Amino acid sequence: MTNKQGVLIVNLGTPSQATPKAIKNYLGEFLRDRHVVDIHPVIWLPILYGIVIPKRLNYITKHYQKIWLNEQSPLLYYSKQLCQKLQHQRPNLQCELAMNYGEPSLDAALNRLKHCDNIEVISMYPQYSTTTTLAVINKIKTLTKSWLTPPKINYRHDYADDPVYIEALVKQIDEYICIEQPDVLMLSYHGIPISYIKKRQDEYVTRCELTSQLIKQAINRYYPKLDIIMTYQSRFGKGKWTEPNTSDVLIELAKQQKSVAVTCPGFAVDCIETLHEIDIENRELFMQSGGEKFSYIPALNDSDLQVNLLMALTDSLLIKANS
Repeated sequence: MTNKQGVLIVNLGTPSQATPKAIKNYLGEFLRDRHVVDIHPVIWLPILYGIVIPKRLNYITKHYQKIWLNEQSPLLYYSKQLCQKLQHQRPNLQCELAMNYGEPSLDAALNRLKHCDNIEVISMYPQYSTTTTLAVINKIKTLTKSWLTPPKINYRHDYADDPVYIEALVKQIDEYICIEQPDVLMLSYHGIPISYIKKRQDEYVTRCELTSQLIKQAINRYYPKLDIIMTYQSRFGKGKWTEPNTSDVLIELAKQQKSVAVTCPGFAVDCIETLHEIDIENRELFMQSGGEKFSYIPALNDSDLQVNLLMALTDSLLIKANS
């Protein structure tokens, strides 16, 4: 009997349309998750639906409309392309795509893989965090706990220091800075609340620092004078978040007349946080603060570099599962 192998690629999620209704539904599902916002629902839900979403809905809708790609969000578009390309390269596997919030749903994708003997889960978060990777793992466990004969489900912790991942990032960076080297290469990661690191012993910052260290070691072999710095973006709310803050650092670099290239190693594919927050909002902030040269280095998206990375991650999980 053939051993049926499935691969489940999971990303964060996205609205189904760039409309207020679709975005409200997505934000509601995303921000209700205690992995993401760790406030008791009795306190948080009235704030979420009474203040946060109404206040930000039109603002966020306009952002999505600016970056919408082929009648869908870039995150969904690139994730679909990536899954299809992996399926083409690994025809003996059943490759499925799911979002932890929104569509395609995690529940539906798991049910399509239910007949498999093994399911290899690759969460597209290079650096582990309780806010992202653990949220996926816990949701999958909840969705499959009632299965009578569940397949063996294997999870990858993260791939922050995977050699293929680091090499892919370095090649991507080199392609964009080889012609005109900037003064500063900024590695911008999504931030998380400091309280989560302490309360949950979240290792996210350590994993981001490891990725940055490996990128810096590799890049400095070719660009020894390039200044490489690490920052955190997407701060939300009034609490203390991981620092330094990307926007604050960009303002200072602009005042110093430094040319800057920004890349976001924690985002597997481009999304609103990279295409709008970095390449539109922070670009404008940099220029308005006196900066002159700003470039954004895209995520790996559905490039051959990313497909090769997924093949390597999938193969290593399969070897582990069959050993």
